[in-house]
Formats: sequence, C-alpha cells, structure tokens
Amino acid sequence: MYVVHRQELEAREHEALSPDASFSEDTEGRMHSCDPDDLRTEYQRDRDKIIHCKAFRRLSHKTQVFLAPMGDHYRTRLTHTLEVAQISRTIARALALNEDLTEAIALGHDLGHTPFGHAGEDALCECLARVTGWDGTGEAPRLFHHNLQSLRVVERIENEGRGLNLTAEVRDGIACHTGDQRAETLEGRVVALSDRIAYVNHDVDDAMRAGMLLSGDLPAGPVAVLGPTHSARIQTMVEDCVAASAQAGDIVMSPSVWDAMMELRAFLFDEVYHSPSVAGEVRKAHHVVSALFGYYLDHVDSVPAEYRDLSEEYDVRAVTDFIAGMTDRYAIHLYESLFVPRSFVGDESLEISGN
Repeated sequence: MYVVHRQELEAREHEALSPDASFSEDTEGRMHSCDPDDLRTEYQRDRDKIIHCKAFRRLSHKTQVFLAPMGDHYRTRLTHTLEVAQISRTIARALALNEDLTEAIALGHDLGHTPFGHAGEDALCECLARVTGWDGTGEAPRLFHHNLQSLRVVERIENEGRGLNLTAEVRDGIACHTGDQRAETLEGRVVALSDRIAYVNHDVDDAMRAGMLLSGDLPAGPVAVLGPTHSARIQTMVEDCVAASAQAGDIVMSPSVWDAMMELRAFLFDEVYHSPSVAGEVRKAHHVVSALFGYYLDHVDSVPAEYRDLSEEYDVRAVTDFIAGMTDRYAIHLYESLFVPRSFVGDESLEISGN
C-alpha cells in the first residue's frame, strides 16, 4: 500500500493551490522549534493539536446565543465552530486556498470565549473596567476580547502552560477573526467572514426553533436577496463570497449581499439578542460572572494553581483566565456552591428554636 508523506503533500499544495494561497512549507514557523512530522503538514498538525486540547472539548458546553439551553438542537460554541470550519473549507477549496490552514484557524477561533456567550464577555469587560477605576457610568471600556483570549489559550494556557506551539499563520488568523484588524493570510480572512455567515444564519434558525421568530418575521429585503430558507441563505452567501473574492483578489462579498447580511444581523440584534426573553437570561448570566469574578478576586488562593502559575503574579489575570475558561454549567455549579444555601443534611428531628 502506498504511503503519502509530508513532502509529497507539500508538493501537491504547489500543484493544486493558487499562488495567493499559504503554503505549509513556507510557514513563518512556531514560537518553539520542533522537528517536522513525517506524515502531516505543519497546518495539519495545528488542526490536530487544537482538536485534542482541553479548551476545544469545553466548547460543547459553552453558549452560542441561548444560555445553557435544554433542547438538544440549539447551537453551542462547538457546533458553531464546526459550522464555521465547514463554510471556511468550502470557500477555501473553491478559491484554491489552503484548506488545512483555514480549518485550523476556524477550529481555534473561539477557544477563549467566555461562558454564556457575549453576555459573559460583556460581564468580564465590566469587571475588569471596575478594577481599573471605571465608575459604572457610560459604556465600560472593552478590556476583554475573546479573540485575544483565544490567542492566549493556544500560546500560554493550554498544555500546562506550554501552549500548543502553533504556526504564526494560525495564531494570526485566530487573533484577527474579529475586530478591526484583518488576518495576514487570505485563509484567515475566509474564517473571519465565514464566522459571520455562520452565526447570522444559525442564530435565525435557533430563534425560530425557540419560537421567537417565524419565517414570515424576517425582513423582506434580505430574504429577497439571500433566500427564504436557512440553506438557501448560506448557499447564496458562500457562492457570492467565492465569486466576488475571485474577482477582487481578496476575501469580500458583493455590496448587495453584504448589505443584506448586515441588515439581517441588525434585525437579529433588535428582535433576538436584545429581546426581553433573552435579556432576562443575559442579566442572570451577567450576575453569575460578576459574582464569581468578585469572589475569586477576593479569594485568589481558591483559583486553580494552573491559572495562578500562569498569571505572572497578577491576580486579575489569573481570575480572568479561570472564568473565561469555564463552561456555562460549571459557572452555574460554582455560583450555586458559593452563593446558594443548601438544605441542611443531618438529624431530621432537629427543630429551629423559637418556632
């Protein structure tokens, strides 16, 4: 049986990929040098490192939009990540870019996300702002960014403080998948756009599953441009991205499809993310994260040693890393154990005096 070694995979990249693609043998390298793998390219190794890390496994119990959902079919941070990876690979393949690099970035992009989705991120921002003197008036400064926390996870937190030692291109794509900065590679830019395509579409799907939206509630303009169904909208966005990017030489959408997607996104903010039913749960999640942050900042010795050892003697850093790494259910369990009274277990004949 024939065996395909790394060198042949690298040669195949040069035969099959666009000159604009990122070639694995041309990587800028890792933070710590290591011998190449016999069977896998550098980006394939990164993908496998991410899949096998603890932070990746925890994504299955982190919220996407609906907090700690009881239904089996709502998206979690893990299923969101897999959808981003699938969309990214489709676009990268069509544009003859490096699928392995794209997949690695997609699988790692949300490793640093907080429990309770963006509600947890907002809560951590406020906690950190108060530590630095924010008086609670106006909007809290953004001192926590999940993309940078994802970068910290792969560079510092995972593997008992040694990090995953990923290539520079994967780390860049993770750090730049959101915000003002754009990834240096086209593959990283594919992930950034695929992230938006994924959540705009699956958040509509989840809101319908929750009974918050009906198909007829969606704004007519975006539906006319993107399509009437979940699958039709994804297909429109993906095909448009491929066509527009091929023409532009960069990762873009046509103005009409981009505007339709952004209008649908704005609709989600108004009707779902900021709706009374979601806002009530968001307030609870905000309270849980804030209470845990305050408690552990006052009891830093209770923070697991693995986080204290990485904090460079900076207590706020240790607490932030600990809370950001929690799953929804772990945060809820900790909150209940610390702040919710438990029933007394003992002699049932005991009575409270005075009653």
